Amino acid sequence: MQCAPTLDALFHKAVTALDTGDVRALADLLRAHPQLVRERLEAPGEWLRAQVGNALEDFFPRPYLLWFIAEDPVRNNTLPHNLVEIARTIIQTAQREAAHTLQEHLDYALRLVAWSWVARKCALQIALLDVLLEAGATLHETITHDALVNGNFEAAAHLVRRGAKLTLATALCLEQWHEAEQLAQTLTARDKQIALVLAALHGKAEALTKLLVLGVDLNAYSTDIYTHATALHHAVSSGVLAAVQVLVAAGADLDMKDRAWNATPLEWAEHSRGEAQA
Repeated sequence: MQCAPTLDALFHKAVTALDTGDVRALADLLRAHPQLVRERLEAPGEWLRAQVGNALEDFFPRPYLLWFIAEDPVRNNTLPHNLVEIARTIIQTAQREAAHTLQEHLDYALRLVAWSWVARKCALQIALLDVLLEAGATLHETITHDALVNGNFEAAAHLVRRGAKLTLATALCLEQWHEAEQLAQTLTARDKQIALVLAALHGKAEALTKLLVLGVDLNAYSTDIYTHATALHHAVSSGVLAAVQVLVAAGADLDMKDRAWNATPLEWAEHSRGEAQA
């Protein structure tokens, strides 16, 4: 008598079908094993652990099947061209089989897709965002920051058009100067610090200039996003000299050390140069 496949083995088959764009195989699996959309993968096998490592203990814990559409964490560095159809297949099955947890599937999948630079690279990000939103995913207050942190500017702009809150950080990174000026009048110091890190991270020199006028703690460790470093560290990592110059001219502390590697902004720059030359 043959043993029933474990949930991990079923997930492996389903994710393989997703990765290869095999809609028929995936649909057959979901019909035969609807637990694939009801249950989370509590004990991932080596097939997944070898690909994503610590992400399973960090931002990709006990994943639902739908979360794999984002390719974040990166496993293959690519996505099948028919991924929207695959996403709909999983969502439709979850609507029938896992209605009580469907919101959790959708909401976090939206964040993962917003983060995903692979979805952007494969020109699938906007369509995936729309599929998830049409299925009922919630636009949480800082969803645009999830897009911006990985440089997904088109996704951030699209999410605003779909009803996401326009934050100061988003307005500045999208160069919506008038809206940024209006928002700055009512926002907290923390909102401004978050805008500072996102603008620095992407080398947005003009946005940084406008933020400095509004008043920010230039030498504070970043708030909420990459909290191990200062704005100057992040500007250095962007590789945009103009952004670094804006912060240095405003008095950024050149000797501040990050909290991850105990390095100054100059040491970050030297490390980046060494990597580029390697």
